[in-house]
Amino acid sequence: MTTDGRAPTGGRLDPEDWEAFRATCHRAVDGLVDWWADVRGRPVWRPVPDGVKAALAVPPPKQGMALDEVHALFERLVLPYPTGNTHPRFMGWVHGSGTPAGALAELLAGALDANLGGREHAPIHVERQVIEWSRRIFGFPEGTSGLLVSGTSMATLIALAAARQAHADGDVRREGLGTGRYRLVGYASAEAHSSAAKAFELLGLGREALRPVPVDAGYRMDVEALRPMIAADRASGLQPFCVVGTAGTVNLGAIDDLDAIAGVCREEALWMHVDGAFGAVAVLVPDLAPRLAGIERANSLAFDFHKWLHVPYDAGCVLIRDERAHRAAFAARPDYLAGAERGLAGGEPWFCEYGPELSRGFRALKVWFTLLTHGLDRLGAAVAENCAQARYLGGRVAATPELELLAPVSLNIACFRFNNAPAADLDDLNARIVVELHERGIAAPSTTRVDGRLAIRACLCNHRTERADLDALVDGVLALGRTLRHGAAARE
Repeated sequence: MTTDGRAPTGGRLDPEDWEAFRATCHRAVDGLVDWWADVRGRPVWRPVPDGVKAALAVPPPKQGMALDEVHALFERLVLPYPTGNTHPRFMGWVHGSGTPAGALAELLAGALDANLGGREHAPIHVERQVIEWSRRIFGFPEGTSGLLVSGTSMATLIALAAARQAHADGDVRREGLGTGRYRLVGYASAEAHSSAAKAFELLGLGREALRPVPVDAGYRMDVEALRPMIAADRASGLQPFCVVGTAGTVNLGAIDDLDAIAGVCREEALWMHVDGAFGAVAVLVPDLAPRLAGIERANSLAFDFHKWLHVPYDAGCVLIRDERAHRAAFAARPDYLAGAERGLAGGEPWFCEYGPELSRGFRALKVWFTLLTHGLDRLGAAVAENCAQARYLGGRVAATPELELLAPVSLNIACFRFNNAPAADLDDLNARIVVELHERGIAAPSTTRVDGRLAIRACLCNHRTERADLDALVDGVLALGRTLRHGAAARE
């Protein structure tokens, strides 16, 4: 920094006054510690004012500002208006809530500025350790390959690219899909996440090549319906190549019968991929682990550290049983990326050979920090607590005449609605209730549809949530439902 706190002139970008920079960092960290400690004192979410949006929508700066001034802008324009997932009454979508330890790791990773595309340096070995821990957690065999990625969507794309490579007729990387004799098709539950269909689109297979398999009464894949679908496609001259099982559906938290799916895949010589975005880590809970039996038999698994393990965004992972198939789908090393037996160009194999990215950040450090700081037992206990809270919420809903539980509580998700209004008004009324909950800062659930009916969806992935927060949600829904219902009646 210069004496006035501005960045120095010329090409060098380091501070000229390291002590002034140190003081700014201390103030920033102190402010964040206060922000974490006061999380309950803030609304869950608040709208971003028009004035803030206007202040952010400015032309790129020609001249730099003092770092303290930039930090002051952050505290005024950004910090007060986050998504809200660090708050204990954030219950929408499937967002983790982060930890201070993970945030510290982000700062340290930023200081190192490591590129984990490859080469020989300590961050590479940290990522390898995290992948090895993941392999052990899920019972995959030695020799399993893996990669840390932005999230399960990218992990699924990578896994299905390996599956395509292993099953395609011909050299699909060189010649494309058009030269094969058979069209590849796959299967996923009708409740599967949209990332699987998007992966089929991006891999050139087409969305229609992913067949939706009906679900049973528990919203799990009907494995008995899967077998005739495979047979019918083969009889039509198509080539089935994969089945996507789900460990925790995004709507209701249902877990497919992974062991049964693994049996079908083995009999039919198909690739089994598991979307375990959040639910896979339930293996850390002894009472829940049996429901995930068969996950260790999968050919590939995608899951997120940034959901139920509370690593700061973003941090997903893909594990692939067959390292050779994984590497064959992506390996490409031009001369300027040649490796070496010694020196910085060592470190074989390079991670860039297992995915589409050459430039990769040090995501592994925040995972490493989180697992070492809290341990698997404590993280598993947080998962178990959220599931117990979902059961409690389901019980409160079931015991309240004005509320209706729209599906059984399977894992950590409760879907319900305010039902004390004419049937024709219920979807609109419950949608308005959720918006009011958000805008008043009471709680932040999301909405979905269960059997065509709009539901208030409470997804509990927050280690800060307590039963009092669930009571606040229920009380808020009841109060708003009554008020909005009467308001609608008065307008009529």
